[in-house]
Amino acid sequence: MLTERIESAWMDAFASAIALCHPAPGDAVCLLAESQSRLLNIELAELACLKLGLRPFRCVLPTPAPTAPVPVRSTGASRAIQHHPAALAAIKASPLVLDLTVEGLLHAPELKEILGSGARVLMISNEHPEALARLLPQPGDEPMVKAAVKRARAAKRMRVTSAAGTDLDISMERAVTAGVWGWTDRPGTIAHWPGGIVVSFPAAGSVNGRLVLAEGDVNLTFKRYLQSRVALTIEDDHITKIEGSGTDAMLMRRYLEAWGDRAAYAVSHVGWGLNPRARYEALSMYDQRDTNGTELRAVAGNFLFSTGANEFAGRFTEGHFDIPVFNTTIELDGEAVVRDGVVL
Repeated sequence: MLTERIESAWMDAFASAIALCHPAPGDAVCLLAESQSRLLNIELAELACLKLGLRPFRCVLPTPAPTAPVPVRSTGASRAIQHHPAALAAIKASPLVLDLTVEGLLHAPELKEILGSGARVLMISNEHPEALARLLPQPGDEPMVKAAVKRARAAKRMRVTSAAGTDLDISMERAVTAGVWGWTDRPGTIAHWPGGIVVSFPAAGSVNGRLVLAEGDVNLTFKRYLQSRVALTIEDDHITKIEGSGTDAMLMRRYLEAWGDRAAYAVSHVGWGLNPRARYEALSMYDQRDTNGTELRAVAGNFLFSTGANEFAGRFTEGHFDIPVFNTTIELDGEAVVRDGVVL
């Protein structure tokens, strides 16, 4: 594990990322965290805000006891706020919120209310600051992601294929698409750092086909590179069959079964990574407690397949997989945007 101490270069990286959000001098900045948050990142965020002439304050809530039947990782749905009225008042009074909770606010139940107040939220992923600094957002990231979002929103169908046997058909009509480039400078918006991703939440009944996970693809719930093939049959948005004889297939079957919830088998979102600085091999370089896996989600050219909650399809569950799939071809209305894992 890398040493947990303040490094000048890490503080500078935090200051640069926060500055991209364009806070006004003297703005109040809420450092939203919980008792299990990475303390080093809280300290770096606070020092960076002070360096920028801002007025940071900490709102640290107790990490709630787990309620799920299995360990939960990387859901993007922090349960720390629990509609606490005083905490919400403080959060909504802040023009900028730095989200340092363990799971993040991306799918948290309070997010709509927070954004509705005009606050903008920068979700700082629960990564070691060495990784955050290496993946510092760059101004050129924004137009690249916006162009991908525009293409996805205009499409009627997405098709994903691979030499491994994937052939997935996704209706993009009525899908909700968003892109993240690593910062937010508009009121009422949220972004996460690291960024460089476009994702679409398909409407109900939109996803069918076969997704073959090959050796080297990644299951980020387990923070594990796959060692054996797993084939998923998807019908009417739901995984109906998990084929494979190795540990990876067994892990997926057991984890999904434990929820006792059909929504855990459903498609949450689909998309692709666009960050040229994100490294595929990074997961092997950090202890599991030192990474949230956001870098792997952003690796340029990966097909990001996710199961679990999809509020736009009326499905809610804490069961969640994020699976970066490599070496696929992604077509929108017959035109490739990624070919054999390379962004076009």
